Amino acid sequence: MTVSAKCYYALRAIYALAEYRGSAPMKANEIAERQHIPIKFLEAILSQLKGGGFVNSRRGAEGGYLLAKQPEDVTIGSVIRFIDGPVAPVDCVSQSRPKTCEYPGQCPFVGFWGRVRQAIADVVDETTFADLVKENQDLGFLYVADWTI
Repeated sequence: MTVSAKCYYALRAIYALAEYRGSAPMKANEIAERQHIPIKFLEAILSQLKGGGFVNSRRGAEGGYLLAKQPEDVTIGSVIRFIDGPVAPVDCVSQSRPKTCEYPGQCPFVGFWGRVRQAIADVVDETTFADLVKENQDLGFLYVADWTI
């Protein structure tokens, strides 16, 4: 399984919102700065995430983005599947878009690939953004603004 750059940016944007403790919506340029995401790319991703029900937006000078759900209710797997599709390493073991094996006869790898898909699904579906925020706080990974001039 490969996660696209778009999906990785979407995960990082949601992480920034999950980690954010402010009461006002978070501005797109602040998300871009914190997560090192090109702003034009981020705006398109945030629009897609809004359409998927992951984020809410507010317009205006006091506008920005907020998570649509609590961080503990959003899994990594739900975002990956929304942006990139199935987490299966090969199409024949995908649960959402299964494809008939292109090799004739009994494939000796179908059980193996099924276990790989299940292991990936277990990790991404059991990990929430709240889990990631807590894990990184426990490790001391907090956002620190770069005030270098």
